[in-house]
Amino acid sequence: MKHALPLTRRDMLRHSAGLLGSLALAAEASAQTANDYKALVCIFMFGANDHYNMVLPYDADSHAAYYAIRKGPIALGTNYDGIALARTHLAATALSKALPDGRQMALNPEMTALKGLFDAGRAGLVMNVGPLILPTTLAQYNAKSVPLPPKLFSHNDQQAYWQSTFKAEGAATGWGGRAADLWQSGNAKAALTCISVNGNAVFTSGQQALTYQMSTTGPSTVNAIKANSLFGSATAAAALKTLMTQSPAGIFASDYNQITRSALNTYDALLAAVGTTASATMNAWFPTSATNSLSAQLKMVARLIEKQAVLGLRRQVFLVGMGGFDLHDNLAVQHPVLLNRLSQASKEFDDAMQGLGMGQMVTSFTASDFGRTLSSNGDGSDHGWGSHHVVMGGAVRGGNFYGKAPQIGLTHSEQVGSGRLLPSTSVEQLAAELSRWMGVSASDMATVLPNGKNFDLYKLGMFA
Repeated sequence: MKHALPLTRRDMLRHSAGLLGSLALAAEASAQTANDYKALVCIFMFGANDHYNMVLPYDADSHAAYYAIRKGPIALGTNYDGIALARTHLAATALSKALPDGRQMALNPEMTALKGLFDAGRAGLVMNVGPLILPTTLAQYNAKSVPLPPKLFSHNDQQAYWQSTFKAEGAATGWGGRAADLWQSGNAKAALTCISVNGNAVFTSGQQALTYQMSTTGPSTVNAIKANSLFGSATAAAALKTLMTQSPAGIFASDYNQITRSALNTYDALLAAVGTTASATMNAWFPTSATNSLSAQLKMVARLIEKQAVLGLRRQVFLVGMGGFDLHDNLAVQHPVLLNRLSQASKEFDDAMQGLGMGQMVTSFTASDFGRTLSSNGDGSDHGWGSHHVVMGGAVRGGNFYGKAPQIGLTHSEQVGSGRLLPSTSVEQLAAELSRWMGVSASDMATVLPNGKNFDLYKLGMFA
């Protein structure tokens, strides 16, 4: 996502440093201290995940309502009637715990690995969460009597709003980055406080904490400088390094070169810590990483977490992601593949964290642009609003549902048309509990979540 003009000086620095694949500035603002280690990992599903086919109603009455709306005249994919899954295909992934009102739920048949995490108490489901400015009823939505997030149902804008909590496309900071601003001065390698293994990200961008971008194979750098050869010339490479790392008089150039020096130095330390290849043990924890891009990204995150003590890190925020969820058509064929990859990669990452003895110290969660319509457009579903998400980790009170599960239908008061869910839980409420688990104090929460004051925070109970 690109920044809207005009760009601030900080925006320019962020974009310029991104060309190196490494963005780093030492924190100079308020700080919080920590003696332990914790990491927060955002798994973003780009394109808007169809939550109705990820977390499905399983009790007979609710499933019948779902099936009647989504079924079609022909089977569009294996186990599907239209875009509806028959109840007989959900027995293996039916969840043992019911909702407070007695309704039963099931995961998609491709998510057996994630069901295992739920049953083991290492994953929970957040029901109907999405961007809000104020708690909003259907009557208020219809009357336009309360402010609404801008540009609802727009991919880029809602990706930015989910990650920033207060601004659509053009947002410069995310709530993960703003939380990291408080901690990065306590990290020996401050540049590694916020890391994205999925390109530039709003979520991991703070005022001081900037996104350090990596690939699934490791850190990036300026090859000419590291190889000491530019167009075959060591002299040219040395001149380039001087230009990029000297301390010129101009403010912009001085800050840019400060970031460059930090990025180059961080590359050396990071490469020394994690090496160029994963260990045999790490590869064994991630058996699908060669064919599953999310697994490969999470493997890199695991390699970094494994070396947090060597790098002197106390708090880290990560972003990984996968695309392909904008399924207006071919949903019954493509969506199961995506959910299988999400489920398997999540289980592999949990296995790695437990294997490293870090299971209680790392929490991951899913996010997406928005949910989708309950009604079918024939071969897929359209843009929605609220959606269901997963929170995982040893510290999570797993095996539970958080928030209020909506009814299944097209006319009830928890949807705004075609089954587009009106969120009953705001992103702020989810983010507040994750941030508090990371150690953000109540007094600093307003900085991390400017609209948090509008909501009843800490009511989900995701952590003991």
